This record gives sequence, structure tokens and C-alpha cells, in this order.
Amino acid sequence: MSPPVAPAGWSRWLVPPAALAVHLSIGQAYAWSVFKPPLESALGLSGTQSALPFQLGIVMLGLSAAFGGTLVERNGPRWAMTVALICFSSGFLLSSLGAWTEQYWLIVLGYGFVGGIGLGIGYISPVSTLIKWFPDRPGMATGIAIMGFGGGALIASPWSAQMLESFGTDSSGIALAFLVHGLAYAVFMSLGVLLVRVPRTEKPVEGAPSALQGPQVSARNAVRTPQFWLLWIVLCMNVTAGIGILEKAAPMITDFFADTSMSVSASAAAGFVALLSAANMAGRIGWSSTSDLIGRKNIYRVYLGVGAVMYALIALFGDSSKPLFVLCAFVILSFYGGGFATIPAYLKDLFGTYEVGAIHGRLLTAWSTAGVLGPLIVNWIADRQEDAGKHGSALYGVSFLIMIGLLVVGFVANELVRPVDARHHIPAPRKAADVERQQSESA
Repeated sequence: MSPPVAPAGWSRWLVPPAALAVHLSIGQAYAWSVFKPPLESALGLSGTQSALPFQLGIVMLGLSAAFGGTLVERNGPRWAMTVALICFSSGFLLSSLGAWTEQYWLIVLGYGFVGGIGLGIGYISPVSTLIKWFPDRPGMATGIAIMGFGGGALIASPWSAQMLESFGTDSSGIALAFLVHGLAYAVFMSLGVLLVRVPRTEKPVEGAPSALQGPQVSARNAVRTPQFWLLWIVLCMNVTAGIGILEKAAPMITDFFADTSMSVSASAAAGFVALLSAANMAGRIGWSSTSDLIGRKNIYRVYLGVGAVMYALIALFGDSSKPLFVLCAFVILSFYGGGFATIPAYLKDLFGTYEVGAIHGRLLTAWSTAGVLGPLIVNWIADRQEDAGKHGSALYGVSFLIMIGLLVVGFVANELVRPVDARHHIPAPRKAADVERQQSESA
């Protein structure tokens, strides 16, 4: 499937909605915590076990993005969005079958493995295309699209909760909810497939800088630089800190205030998940746009440094004030989302746009690692503390201290980032030849 080239006069502002159609759909992954309590009750699972589909989904997101990044660059965004549609929707259909037959391994296979491939390919599908359309504002452009991934749960969380309330929280009700998700997202993602276009030239807007301006580094060379691995650490630490809260958001806020006069109902917990999704979504466009003004390194100083302070406030005072708990979690999740949306622009600044989609895909293996670490740390420690007879906020104190340490590690890694050495750059004649080849293939 050849990349669809935009006709003359095509508005670049039609491309972000195409990306949003895909990202709002696959962003459902952030509403997984709504399904955790029903699955644990219906299938007799522990908190750690019920997190497995989500964890595997994030692992497969990173792996499929890493191994599929070059294919996405070669085949274009429409091919990538089509693959994402098929895998993500099929994952829900398999999960529906697994819930109906009470075979949990089918849910893990469907939602985690197959759906996770759809997550990875769908996530990176618009990145390099958007940067080529918006070379003058890369942070804003990627933020607009990637905010959809963060905002997907804003729609999916109350929608899923309402379906479970209507269909029931037994295995058959969960199966029906999964089925509706799979079919609805297939229709919505098809809008992005039909709408997406690539620019006719590397300079789509008069007066904007060329997308290939400045140093350019291939994906193969990028992974050989210390800058790539420092950013890998930065992303991994930031994601681990945020995803630990996000994956267990609904039961976490319930546990935190279970022993107080401010107990939280199931519907309020689902609302908290939706609020965190809004923070995730707002951070992706707000903080990434801010990075165009103050720089990528400075914005990551905010994400990692202030994020550590927010975790400390929750650990020390979170169970005594519900507004403080919600506010700190909101800020942490806005930094979490902002980190995702800013990283493509950070990569563009360091490595150029030559193969930024493939480089971004390889970097998302940090997300795979964090997708295991964050939920594992929070769920495993909470399970152990519960076995020891502890309850309420005491289930999470140790986890939050670990998150603070990880954010400090990420802060130090960000401080060590420097411009890429010229020996890794691609010679200018090769860049020009590659541009001519890509344009002739698209014609």
C-alpha cells in the first residue's frame, strides 16, 4: 500500500484529525483499570494477574513499534493505520471469546499480544508524517495527535463502566463489553485510514523550515549514540512513574480512602480514571507545545523534578486530603502524557527527521520495560502489604518511594544529554538523493 500523497492545496490541519481517530481508539488501553475488579471477581484473579493483559499490551506496543518502525517509514501511515485497526479490533474480539469461555489466557493473548501489536503500530503511524507536515512546530504537532492516546480513556472509562453496569460484571457481561469495543473501534479507526495523507514536498508550508534541515541521523546510527540510550532511560523512568498510578487508578483511590470518612464509590473511582485521562490528554498538547518555547531538556526537568515532588506529597499527605491526592495525581499524569508527546520532538532535535519514526519506534522499547515495571512494582508491593495485614494508603507507600527514586534517575540522565557527534550524521548528498527517491516513489 503506497503512501497517499496529498493533492495540491490540501490543508495540513486535516492530518491531525486522522491521527486522532486512531489514537483516541488505541488510547482505550489506559482505561484497563475499569475492567480489573470485574475480571478479578468473575475469574478469581489477583491484582497482579489482572494487570497481565495491560502489561503485555504495553510490552508488545514497544516491541512492535521497535521492529515495525522501519516498515511504517517505508509503507507510510495508511498501511500502518490499517494494520493497527486489524490487530487492535481483533484483540478485543479474542478477549470477548476468552471472557465468554472463562479462558483467561485468551484475554491475555487477545488484548495483550494481538491488541498490543495494534497499539505499537498505531501509536507510531502518524509521528514522522506529522513532523513533516509541521516542521515549524514539531512539539505541538505530535502533541495534538498523541494527546488522543492519552485522552482515549476519557471516553473509554465511563463508556466501559456504563456497559459493565448494563451488561453485568460476570464473564458474559465482560465478554459483551469487549465485543462492542472491538466493533466500535474498527469503525472509528477506519476514518483515520481514509483521511491520512503525506505531504507532496518536504516543505509543505511556505516559510516553514525544510523537514530535512539540520543534522540527520539514520535509525541504525542513532541506537549507537549515548543520546539515544539516555533518552531511553528518561522515557522509561517517566513512564514507570506515571503508569504505576494509571494502571491501578480505580482501586488505588478506593484503597487510599477506604478507612476514612471520605470513602470512594465505584462510579467515583471510574470518574477519577477519566480525570487522569484528561490530565494525560491535556499534558500531551499543553506541555509538548510549551517545549517548542522553552526547549526539550527544560521541559523534561519539569516532568521529572516536579513529578518527584508530587509523589512525595502523595506519600506523606495523600490520605489526609482527597483534593491533594487528586491534584498531585493529575499533575503526575499530565507530566506522563507530556513526556510521550515531547519525545518525538526531542528525537527530531537530536537526530533530524530522516528516520525519526523508526528511531521513535526503537525508543518505545523503554515503554515496554516501563509497562512491566510500573504495574509490577505497585501491584506486587500492594499484594505483599495486604498479605501482611496492611490496608488503605499503607499498601502504596513503598511503591511511591521507589517511583521518586526512578524519577531522580531520569532527571540525571536528561542532564547528560548533549548534541549528537557529527560522525553519526548522514552526508548531505545522500539526504538529497533519499528525498528525490521518496518523492518519485510517491508520484
